[in-house]
Amino acid sequence: MQLIIDIGNTNIVFGINQDGVWKQSWRIRTDTKKTADEYEVIFRSLFSSGKICKNEIKKVILSSVVPALNDDFRELTERFLNQKVLLIKPDVYDRLPIKILNPYQIGTDLVANAMAAYSKFKKPCMVIDFGTALTFLTISGSGEILGVAIAPGMGTAVRSLAGETAQLPYVQLAQPPSVLGKNTVHAIQSGVVIGYAGLVDRMIERTEAELKQKLYVIATGGLSGVLDGQSSRITHFEANLTLDGLKIIGDLIE
Repeated sequence: MQLIIDIGNTNIVFGINQDGVWKQSWRIRTDTKKTADEYEVIFRSLFSSGKICKNEIKKVILSSVVPALNDDFRELTERFLNQKVLLIKPDVYDRLPIKILNPYQIGTDLVANAMAAYSKFKKPCMVIDFGTALTFLTISGSGEILGVAIAPGMGTAVRSLAGETAQLPYVQLAQPPSVLGKNTVHAIQSGVVIGYAGLVDRMIERTEAELKQKLYVIATGGLSGVLDGQSSRITHFEANLTLDGLKIIGDLIE
């Protein structure tokens, strides 16, 4: 079994993969103030509830866009699992079957998304990752990353509204019953969810026009499901795309 960990700015997503199948996956909040000991308590609890035997973990692959947590997770895996962590870094990108522009300026999570999309679909793709940032990554059918666009994520937009206004609350993101909000919660959900669906569709349209070709569009990330049925252009939803990509990269370079 392999433990694959993706440390993002808002959430840490990690899963247990056995023979290409995800046995368990979890999502916890990223907190740079937590110590390795505190994260170990969380991992022990989740492994126990998921009936995962830690002694069966033979490989740990880590991607991180939060460098402050890298040492903590190295310490955690070495102590809890007695395993060295394989940290995915730009110096391994030249061993991958994809072409990466500016390798030291692109997050390893985006490289993992590109690797998974190329391996799974073998066609021109756009991967839209609904995280702290909303990222649009376009990759050619031959595996070349053609470019990335970045916007504030939906959760970031909601937190900004709540933090910068006196009377607008923080609301949970969900599909609104109507574009015409009848209360504050539905009004915010309408503006963010339906508004972002328009943003997504327009970005796909502009990218395809520039490339003069259609794209297979994959949505991933914690909030991607909120747009299910709202965007007319998202072809496929793949919750574990980033973890899939990290597993593929880890298997290729070791």
